[in-house]
Amino acid sequence: MSERSETSVGVIGGGIGGLASALYLLQSDFDVHVYERAGAVSDVGAGVQVSPNASRVLHRLGLAGELARVGVRPVAMHQRRWDDGRTLVRTPLGDVVVEAFGSPHYQIHRADLLAILARALPKDRVHLAHRLVALADRGDRVEVMFENGATAAVDVLVGADGIHSTVRGLLFGEKRPRFTGCAAYRGLVPAERLEHLDLELTTQLWMGPGRHFVHYFVRNQQLVNFVAVVEQDSWTRESWTDRGNVADAVSAFTGWHPQVREILHSVDETFIWALFDRAPLPQWSSGRITLLGDACHPMLPFMAQGAAQALEDAAALTSCLRRRRARPIEESLRLYETARRPRASRVQSLSETNKTRFHLPDGPAQRERDEQMASGGTAFSIKAVDWIYAHDASVLVAPTARP
Repeated sequence: MSERSETSVGVIGGGIGGLASALYLLQSDFDVHVYERAGAVSDVGAGVQVSPNASRVLHRLGLAGELARVGVRPVAMHQRRWDDGRTLVRTPLGDVVVEAFGSPHYQIHRADLLAILARALPKDRVHLAHRLVALADRGDRVEVMFENGATAAVDVLVGADGIHSTVRGLLFGEKRPRFTGCAAYRGLVPAERLEHLDLELTTQLWMGPGRHFVHYFVRNQQLVNFVAVVEQDSWTRESWTDRGNVADAVSAFTGWHPQVREILHSVDETFIWALFDRAPLPQWSSGRITLLGDACHPMLPFMAQGAAQALEDAAALTSCLRRRRARPIEESLRLYETARRPRASRVQSLSETNKTRFHLPDGPAQRERDEQMASGGTAFSIKAVDWIYAHDASVLVAPTARP
């Protein structure tokens, strides 16, 4: 089959990874269309960390000005004890990470990041209210069918449709994600309500027995985003994300530092969602179809790398497909998977490990953790995360042994 002058790509899912991959591919002269099942590109209010490995990707998409306009650059990651607020480790960010890795670290409202990506794409490239119901790889094209009766045929199909990915289910069979034993309350507080706390311009992570609490500024320091993770035995709610009870969140952090409780007391509403994940997939691609982001490597938010890894996927996938004239599409997708799967699986694993570290009960193991953190000998220090922050996903290299 002769190579077409313009390769068509269908992206299922209009989240951060889907929109970023579409924008990357479009800027590389691919004929890209995004199909989103919802009627709008939006997200329930929450913050997201954009570490240097992710902002590097976004800057290359020409979005540096937009990020600087609405994002917040924290000066440090401040990790503290749950009760007395004692500092366990304070990792510099701000200009330090720019000097070390060439790209900034941002805190941003997830909806703001989605909006930035959506504005950068021509409107005719995003198709809303398109719920995928069937697909077929015909060898020279992939045919997709939607619930609304629409169809499409593309050279490449990318499943960027999240942890409950329809594309993954149709490719590899349905398997339920596993409940991790944690649920998270999240919400936003107008910053003026918390002025009396004189909050630092940092990401603050409070660790305690069976739970942890994170808060940081977003939207030009107008809002304080918080995530309060608690352990529980089961999850019985039908909805993926439910409106939570503020009183329950406050009660869950009884006895914690006054700053934590003051933030919770200032909340008007909170949402609660179960934390699910999946074991690393042995395979991401089949023929002309591949997966991206949470569809293939959903991870706990304990390394703040979920969005970042999806953005890395977008850059790597584009780099692989750029070589389409030198190799078949199927081979390009295998190259993408070979380049990305070991790294994403490693981040998945470390995120799960951090769940245990964050929630240690007070005692010998907790004291040993605190000593390691103070020495810079854990994944909480800049030198220990160099392999994450310095990574350039656009540069394809063979996987190497872990340092």
